[in-house]
Amino acid sequence: MAKQNWDYAIEMVGQSVKFDAGNLMFRQTLRGVERKKFPTKGSGAKMAGMRLMGVKASIKKARMTKNWAALDQAAEEGLMLVPWDAELNADVAEATANQGFVDVAVMALKWSVEMDPNNKVTLKTLGSLLEQKGEFLEAIKFWERVFKLDPLDMEARSKITQLNASSVIRDGEFEDDDGKKKERSIEEIRKVISKQTSATAAADGPGQSEEADMQRAIRKDPDNKDGFIKLGDYYRRGGKLEESAGMFQKALELSGGDPNIREQLEDVELDLMRKSVDIAKSNAAKTPDDKEADSMAKAQAVELLKREVECYRTRVERHPNDLKLKFTLAERFFKLKMYSPAIPLLQAAVQDHRMEGAALLLLAKCFIQEKKGILARKQLEKAVPKLNAQEHRDSFLEAHYYLGRLCEEAKDSDKAEEHYGEVLAVDYEYKDALKRLESLAKAWQ
Repeated sequence: MAKQNWDYAIEMVGQSVKFDAGNLMFRQTLRGVERKKFPTKGSGAKMAGMRLMGVKASIKKARMTKNWAALDQAAEEGLMLVPWDAELNADVAEATANQGFVDVAVMALKWSVEMDPNNKVTLKTLGSLLEQKGEFLEAIKFWERVFKLDPLDMEARSKITQLNASSVIRDGEFEDDDGKKKERSIEEIRKVISKQTSATAAADGPGQSEEADMQRAIRKDPDNKDGFIKLGDYYRRGGKLEESAGMFQKALELSGGDPNIREQLEDVELDLMRKSVDIAKSNAAKTPDDKEADSMAKAQAVELLKREVECYRTRVERHPNDLKLKFTLAERFFKLKMYSPAIPLLQAAVQDHRMEGAALLLLAKCFIQEKKGILARKQLEKAVPKLNAQEHRDSFLEAHYYLGRLCEEAKDSDKAEEHYGEVLAVDYEYKDALKRLESLAKAWQ
């Protein structure tokens, strides 16, 4: 290593890791040497994407068979090519945690968080492993990051309170005014935990009496629509959809038909229809030989789509500048195979940069269904730079796959191979991409 022969160093330390997979120092040394070889964050070996195709396939196979040692080795092979990769480091964490090497798993997750700091799943897993190790205060830091990303995440809120309490109970002592250690009494521990719980409850708002407070407000002022709206929203958030619909219906009557309240009532009614569709699908799945149950589930799903189209079409007329709403309506048209009305909505929706990639992809799929391959290819070529395999995995795969098909039909073999290669670099078993790539390669021979 002194002579900066990184390849030799990686090979030697890599062998040590294979012999002693639970040795944290070996892992730290290996990752350090790999990052010395590729010192720029996010950098890696040339053609790493293509070279990782086999690694990804091995990881997928090992995960399916729960062969954690094989998954570990496959992920480490990948990290030799891209040592900064967040997903591969998370794969190492999963494999080592399942083998009982918690220290290594924690370190791997921290490397993953370093490159992907807003991944809630990774942050939660890291917090849980630190809790398992008894490092409560360190675990709290990562749960607090989850809560900061999503203030509505009740699991994170609960964990922060629980871990604070666990820390107090375990430590069981504090310093008095003279700086001397004294053991906490049970009563003192209870007071600390109660204080923390009270602080959390204060942050949550009115607490358990919220529903009763709103009901009392309605009784005091039964002609005020706002009270019914608040209670309706509360019921909806709690999953009490029938009660919610009743509150919004009353608010709509008191308002004289306010369209904004009508939309809120429609949303609850749509939620009820979705619930009914889910139940129908579940029943059909339990009785696969019952054709009538399957037919009923499909019919309900179609009715839901039609009702959504009816509601969203009216809203698009009311809110012509709401591009997200136009995209949502276009999605429903597409599912109903109504491609022509979806196209102008998507052409408008692409102006919103937040959903440009998704809108371009769906627009291309509409053109494909309308047998307009040239137009579809143009949309996909604009969509691809807006999508990446980490954040938009499914869309990324779909866009490149369709581009590969369109290029193949246009006899543009080089471009087709390029797009199939992008697909296989992420998912080696995606549809028939591998078969098509191999066919193109044979045609050149």
